[in-house]
Amino acid sequence: MTSTAITVRFIGTDGAVQEVQGMPGDRLLDLAQANGQPLEGTCEGQMACSTCHVIIAPDDFALLPKAREDEEDMLDLAMGATRTSRLACQICLDAAWSSLTVRIPGEARNMQGR
Repeated sequence: MTSTAITVRFIGTDGAVQEVQGMPGDRLLDLAQANGQPLEGTCEGQMACSTCHVIIAPDDFALLPKAREDEEDMLDLAMGATRTSRLACQICLDAAWSSLTVRIPGEARNMQGR
């Protein structure tokens, strides 16, 4: 039994769209970094920072599991957070999704020097 790939659309700060394929269970932060998106993920998914803050398209946001309180606390520190903001380190692609649209906030910073 093979899983079906999920199309993830990254919308950059300049409006450019990059579509990549991910598999169920893939962590959004890892997928973003592997495809050159400017998400730092300083704490490596430990929810000790907000450097992987992304904005999920409203229609897709409804598909995601609700953010835990500790994620909400980190999002309070994220620059430019919106109602559909999430931390990419806390989103794993779900086999029930065919696609996910993610916007990189204008305040995104990547201190890794890419």
